[in-house]
Amino acid sequence: MQPVMTPTTFDRSTATRPLMILIAGPYRGGTGDDPEKMAANLRRLEEVSWPLFAAGHIPMIGEWVALPVWRSAGGSQVGDERWNEVQYPTAARLIERCDAVLRLSGESTGADNDVRLAKARGIPVYFDVEEVPGVVG
Repeated sequence: MQPVMTPTTFDRSTATRPLMILIAGPYRGGTGDDPEKMAANLRRLEEVSWPLFAAGHIPMIGEWVALPVWRSAGGSQVGDERWNEVQYPTAARLIERCDAVLRLSGESTGADNDVRLAKARGIPVYFDVEEVPGVVG
């Protein structure tokens, strides 16, 4: 009996393994540190996580890791000293583990740096979710 293809399985006939893909785009940029605008930016980043997951990949967003670390380290105000110790280093560490970066549009110093680091590592950078192998438009 053949297994049924679901979002939790991976079609190995089209790729060797699922890719862990860092989704990079504006989080804080252009918000004036308004929590509602940052939450909207995070939702926008998260919107592409389903198509990646449905294609068999592992979506990753730096804020999913950085925000709890920052809060547990005593961070209290976005942009504070602790923020700077956690936010960009988290993304850099993730890029060392990720197989690709998906750069969403919008002004973002952090996302631009993610692209730079990915290119330095020689991993693919996609600029549209439909460019990612296995994603159906």
